[in-house]
Amino acid sequence: MIAPRLGIMPMDAFYNYVLHLFSGLLMVGGFAAIYMWVTPFHELALIRQGVVAPALSLGGAVIGFSLTVASSILHNDHYLLFLLWCVSGLSVQVLAYALLARAFPRLPVQLASNNVAAGAAAGVVSLVVGIVNAACMS
Repeated sequence: MIAPRLGIMPMDAFYNYVLHLFSGLLMVGGFAAIYMWVTPFHELALIRQGVVAPALSLGGAVIGFSLTVASSILHNDHYLLFLLWCVSGLSVQVLAYALLARAFPRLPVQLASNNVAAGAAAGVVSLVVGIVNAACMS
């Protein structure tokens, strides 16, 4: 069935949904992998041991980046622009962590030693960066 006014077939919308869903999730997974590669400690190993601070830091970064992905899906009509803005958001988040680690040189040690306040602060900074970055795409 074709929508007469828009000229869009319903299956086109479904394919577009699936494409953006899987691409968005792939981007978030890729971001998490790159983020954990950039940080000087092993978040997943620490999280498996029950260390909360790196979970807060990583969680804030992933949520912040996810907001950028969501905004990119909402505001870009072209798939390539969606991907480019996601890469831009990834770069901004990694830069934010690098600046935070530079401003607080003991941050990696504090996160690894379960300083929950440091983890929460790093997570909030990443979340704020993601919110602002997502808003800049509108």
